[in-house]
Amino acid sequence: MGYHHLALACTDIHAIHNFYEGILGFELVKVEVGPVPEGGWAKHFFYRMEDDSKFIAFWEMHDVPGAEQVETNLSRAAGVPDQINHIAFDVTSAADLERRKRQWLQAGLEVLEIDHNWCTSIYTKDPNDNLVEFCLTTGTFTEQDRQTAIQALSAEQPAFSPPPAAIAFLKPEA
Repeated sequence: MGYHHLALACTDIHAIHNFYEGILGFELVKVEVGPVPEGGWAKHFFYRMEDDSKFIAFWEMHDVPGAEQVETNLSRAAGVPDQINHIAFDVTSAADLERRKRQWLQAGLEVLEIDHNWCTSIYTKDPNDNLVEFCLTTGTFTEQDRQTAIQALSAEQPAFSPPPAAIAFLKPEA
């Protein structure tokens, strides 16, 4: 089972559209417009990621109480570092991960690439200032991995994981 959609507030739907459709290639397929029970009204935009069961969605609010002070960066809103709350999309091959990295760099975005020893990820920021990730699982999970994970649930001072195998900070192409 996966999730159907992730819905986030935004303050600049045109920048969001340029990023999620123009750069990432997710297709805007639906918008719902209606009143908000607390007051005002909103547009709810749905971007198809793979098929008609997986979307990322954004709210553009109009005259909604509190909308003028909305913090769109999920981590900042929660008072935690940027990497804590982030949006991670999957890729199915190293070639697809490389293609996504090239897309971001060619679009003028900075990219952080990390080999986490069991997955490889690339990260950038979206127009909401949220960290966005594409991730390729490169390892398999053993029974020992599961036991370590179960033990970590209640461990007061668990052992640290091995550091990433590689980290690269990539600047956009000129």
